[in-house]
Amino acid sequence: MLPPKPPFFTKHMGLRSVPLPPPISKTPHLSLLADNCNSMRQLKQVHAQMIVSARILDTFAASRLLSFCALSEAGDIGYAIRIFENTQVPNGFLWNTLIRGHASGSDPCEAVLLYVKMRRLGVVPGKHTFPFLLKACSRIFSLGLCKQVHTQVVKSGLDLDLHVVNGLVRAYSVSSSLGDARLLFAESPDRNLSIWTTMICGYTQNFCSNEALVLFDQMVVEGFEPNSVTLASVLSACAQSGCLELGERIHAFIKERGIEVGVILSTALLHMYAKNGAISAAQDLFDGMCEKNVATWNAMICGLASHGHAEEALSLFWKLEKEKVVPNDITFVGVLSACCHAGLIDIGHEIFLSMKKVYGIEPKIEHYGCMVDLLGKGGKLTEAEKLIKEMLWKPDMVILSALLAACNIHGNTERLDSGRMF
Repeated sequence: MLPPKPPFFTKHMGLRSVPLPPPISKTPHLSLLADNCNSMRQLKQVHAQMIVSARILDTFAASRLLSFCALSEAGDIGYAIRIFENTQVPNGFLWNTLIRGHASGSDPCEAVLLYVKMRRLGVVPGKHTFPFLLKACSRIFSLGLCKQVHTQVVKSGLDLDLHVVNGLVRAYSVSSSLGDARLLFAESPDRNLSIWTTMICGYTQNFCSNEALVLFDQMVVEGFEPNSVTLASVLSACAQSGCLELGERIHAFIKERGIEVGVILSTALLHMYAKNGAISAAQDLFDGMCEKNVATWNAMICGLASHGHAEEALSLFWKLEKEKVVPNDITFVGVLSACCHAGLIDIGHEIFLSMKKVYGIEPKIEHYGCMVDLLGKGGKLTEAEKLIKEMLWKPDMVILSALLAACNIHGNTERLDSGRMF
């Protein structure tokens, strides 16, 4: 066999070389790099390398990029859309990933619109498509939309798939259609722990605590041993719906069964007690925890703030800072709420400014709402109006109501009559 011709051979023989497109790299290292990215800056560098090496033409490689952009907290759904639109023939995985990203993002309606586009192009949905789509339905709170998706599920022959049924039960429960949810639950031939949890949470979130208690007992009798994830989910539902009785029952169950209580389950218990106003029980749990995360601190701070313990909430926040725990946006909602309840205008304003200056957290509309309420109750209506004008968003009803109430409290009816409201 002759050795390969050196580059000068073509040149000296007067032959012209024809440039070939770069071959698709067979090495998976770029895809692995995409999986290990921590920021969009890193991902864009990997993306550039994939384009140069033509690896981007491989659907699997494109899917790794899109997954990070659509699903990671550090991702960018807009960038995910651009990757998707530049993929010649997106496969089902790419469609599902983008639907999933939209379903969890700021506008779940986009997930539904993407599904409609997918169907118009003749792409057949699979068993992984509907759970993501139903998550979007759950966030939109549309019973009509839920029923339409249910029809699509039946037509696709997936009405007995447990993951799909679980999504339907959740969507119907969130839409307050418990009859439909319970019917699906009852007709499911092979119920698993996840679907039991979803149905119990559905009852709890709709303030049907007796039904939730009965179903929890039935689940245990039928041999389903709830794990820490299941219990944390039900406790979260108890916190949202104010169902202290079921929460206490679950806590007793945890003790009876000797279930290991890690930081997630402990925080769920604490949050349930704090949200329901059982501050002493919450404080005992908090003090006894060996390991805490920022969610644990948030649950305690918010519980104290919302039940008339503003000074304790602020003290706990300062303790958090001393222990070098990094707060997040939820932490500041609790702290600012505490300042509002206690009328601590100067401290509240200082903490509000520290969000961006010290911690690099951009205030959201909830934080502005707390500050407007705080300033308004303190009679600083001009400052409250100025703060509203500085917002990047239009004021919502919560903020406007707080300002209106402040105007009435302080007898500043001219501000209302002059049409200066937003």
